[in-house]
Amino acid sequence: MSTVITQAKDGHIPLEEPMTTPELPHSSIPVFSTLQALREWRKRAFDESKSVGFVPTMGALHEGHMSLVRRSLEQNDLTILSIFVNPAQFAPHEDLATYPRTLDADLALLSTISVAMPGVLETLRTPSAVFLPAIKDMYPSGVVQDVGKQKGTFVEVKGYSHQMEGQSRPTFFRGVATVVTKLFNAVQPTNAYFGQKDIQQALLLRRMARDLLLPNPTYDNVHIVPTHRCPDGLALSSRNAYLSEAERAAAPTLYTALREAETAWSQGSSVSECLAEAVGFVADAELDGSRKNVSMRLDYIQMNDPETFEVMDGDVRKESGRAVILSGALWVGRTRLIDNLLLGDTSRLLA
Repeated sequence: MSTVITQAKDGHIPLEEPMTTPELPHSSIPVFSTLQALREWRKRAFDESKSVGFVPTMGALHEGHMSLVRRSLEQNDLTILSIFVNPAQFAPHEDLATYPRTLDADLALLSTISVAMPGVLETLRTPSAVFLPAIKDMYPSGVVQDVGKQKGTFVEVKGYSHQMEGQSRPTFFRGVATVVTKLFNAVQPTNAYFGQKDIQQALLLRRMARDLLLPNPTYDNVHIVPTHRCPDGLALSSRNAYLSEAERAAAPTLYTALREAETAWSQGSSVSECLAEAVGFVADAELDGSRKNVSMRLDYIQMNDPETFEVMDGDVRKESGRAVILSGALWVGRTRLIDNLLLGDTSRLLA
């Protein structure tokens, strides 16, 4: 099943154009394509006092997403997943049109997931539903990718959206906060699940839930699940599909660089010294890649405070109990990869 997103020259994305073609593929899991159907399902869950876990996604599902689904199945009576490629989080020059859309494969993968309930003989929990909204439902006032031309209601988390990923993608978190607020309002989940790979996003959304006094989910029910990785350390991502064979071989460079910094940190090195280790590793990998016709370009590697997202002072060294986000972004060919490691006491972060 193919999906095409078109837009006018002014960047406007037509409201009448759904994110998917009208004919939904066959699925053993109920698929709700309207808010009315979703809300009727959610009302029944409320009436039956059943907890609802929610996994928001943009589709192109992989085992990283499935780890979130499994966590939700373990902790909730019902689990619902959304698939919506959100135009508002893509800048005009980014990959909205080419972002992988694999609905048939997504539904097939979801149908294979189940979790046995401990102490309950022969009882399996499986995904309860998929929410597949159209653009017109998510953005009733319309949506364009150019922030300066947008109309309607948008959500910003001031002071926490310009650091780290926000340096390279200054409008990204505005789009994410907006769409997740809408999805939370639509689904009203008991618990919501996000991956550590997008750690700034997950922590920002937890703060947003707290600041907006959300009842469903409350901020302490916004959960962050550890990153799921390939055997060579590469974090699973839908954008990994863009990589050529040679680029895929080089893709773990960022993860390995972060591990170099992590080792230096554990041995008492300063922030500046740790980052120098990581940057040096990437520089060597870039030279090696050039000999194999693989271009690599470092966007950033930073160590940040998980509460403020501010860059840590270069002279700071490891302190007992202090949590640190060590993160980075690396271009491999035309694919931008992100990753992070959490250092120190992460008990309050991964929950």
